[in-house]
Amino acid sequence: MGRRELSIAIVGSGFSGIALAVGLKKAGFADLTVFERADGPGGVWRDNTYPGAACDAPSHLYSYSFAPKPDWTRRFAEQPEILAYLRHCAELFSLLPHCRFGAEVTEAVFDEDSRRWRVRTAQGDERDFDLLVSACGQLGNPAVPNLPGLDSFTGTVFHSAQWDHDHDLTGRRVVVVGNGASAIQFVPLIAPAVADLTIFQIESNWISRKPDRVYPRWRRRLNRRLPIVQKASRLGIFLWFELLLNPALTAPAGRRLLSAHIRALCLLTLRSVRDPALRRALTPDHEPGCKRILTSSEYYDTLNRPHVHVVTRPITEVVPDGVRTADGTRHPADTLIWATGFRSQDFVAPMRVIGSHGMDLNTAWKDGARAYLGMAVTGFPNFFLMYGPNTNVGSGSIVHMLESQAAYIVQAAELMERGVSRLEVRGDVLDAHDAAVQRRLATTVWNQGGCDSWYLDPTRRNTNNWPGYMTGYRRRTRRLDPSDYHLH
Repeated sequence: MGRRELSIAIVGSGFSGIALAVGLKKAGFADLTVFERADGPGGVWRDNTYPGAACDAPSHLYSYSFAPKPDWTRRFAEQPEILAYLRHCAELFSLLPHCRFGAEVTEAVFDEDSRRWRVRTAQGDERDFDLLVSACGQLGNPAVPNLPGLDSFTGTVFHSAQWDHDHDLTGRRVVVVGNGASAIQFVPLIAPAVADLTIFQIESNWISRKPDRVYPRWRRRLNRRLPIVQKASRLGIFLWFELLLNPALTAPAGRRLLSAHIRALCLLTLRSVRDPALRRALTPDHEPGCKRILTSSEYYDTLNRPHVHVVTRPITEVVPDGVRTADGTRHPADTLIWATGFRSQDFVAPMRVIGSHGMDLNTAWKDGARAYLGMAVTGFPNFFLMYGPNTNVGSGSIVHMLESQAAYIVQAAELMERGVSRLEVRGDVLDAHDAAVQRRLATTVWNQGGCDSWYLDPTRRNTNNWPGYMTGYRRRTRRLDPSDYHLH
């Protein structure tokens, strides 16, 4: 087979898209186009600008291994610093000339004759590519409940992922719907300014104190002068997640240890809530680890404020000046903030992907999203996903998983560069992989812990999490086996 120049499209410029673009450039691929619907790189860290937005994985691990940042200002970096880091990486590796900002991909169609993907944008542009990669991620499309009467609300409404910074919350009566990872970050910061704050708790969470701290200047200088110090810190964090926390989430025996440990930590934190009835309402009835374990050192203290209220009854409708709950109570508000997370099963939305013989990816996934190693789908040749089905980690850093995926996709590109024009994962390979993943997930706390979480689709199939170790995934993706694919 002779070599050919490969044209590659990447949809998305967050952690996934940047990691892949860097890997492809290092491998010598020059015809790269990164489509981004926004005006700059950054993905969720560009979009989520709500007060207090920060990562809950330590900074030294939540960053690329090939681009260490010695001067992180704190253990858990905040949104502006993470976004600046991603922009720095895009500039450092000369990715910006490959980016098409303000170009939302609406449809990608595979042509059997040319064996190429035709990519269409909302602006009406079209272009053909040999290889298409969706790097849209799992947390890019906000979920908003479809409640009766929402159009009648006369106040201001926005999702936490689309924060309205022009809306001054001072003196407002604010309703926050949701009490997950985003809410526990911004609620303590907006509470002092508002006149009244009502939080609608969808389901209680296990919350422990956040072991955050500011890094002193001497530590940052040390990281820069002796990189081994930062590498040792990164390794220590990695081993904590991989050897201690991960088995407690995925191994039946380990779950008992996790449950006892997390319960003790979280119940100790919960003691800061003074009202006994509120403490009972905040105490989860599901197993720790069943859904994301949250960290905050301020949330529970905020709930002690006299103008902050927690409501556990469900909202049945929105009225012009507030919301109404199932017991008929009207809760007045002039500002409604959705803290309701994301449509985590919409792995490629709003893009429409049409593979062989006119097959829509959403149709192929009608019984639940699945992909070989989270990346390849039968019937969709020359197409890969990053942060696809069953590649999320319940503990650790998704960046480690993304680097594994990027290295694997680079191998696919190199295979195509050597003359393969059609690369499609075999159906039996995908079926066997998916069955094995679901079998392993069946005994994890995510599937058996007794809660609802974004890991599970409406049929309670776990479409999001990887059931093993990060090192296990790295080993599985280290080498692309051509026998797993139909090659033409």
